[in-house]
Amino acid sequence: MNGKRVTEAPENAERKSGLAPSRQAIDTQLRSILCDVLGLDADDVETFDGDTGLFGHLPELDSMAVAGLLTEMEDRMDIIIDDDDVDGEMLETFGGLLAFAEAKAIEG
Repeated sequence: MNGKRVTEAPENAERKSGLAPSRQAIDTQLRSILCDVLGLDADDVETFDGDTGLFGHLPELDSMAVAGLLTEMEDRMDIIIDDDDVDGEMLETFGGLLAFAEAKAIEG
């Protein structure tokens, strides 16, 4: 190696230690996923609060984009999302999606 120290993302270190990622780590990761999958501006996503509408409110989050969003959440957050888990309520607001992601992280 070239002498550079590689550090793990906090959520990965927490996962290896057997702890679920913190709410802040999940929030940060979820915002990053929304930016990457939907092509949203990071500054705009940073302003999202619990009541910010997602599905039906963001034109970028259509039914086709939902599949990509959920797949990316599974990959990056190391969670499993079953078809039965997906409903309109969990996609309605950022707060709903965050609560869903937190519950899955704890489950995992």
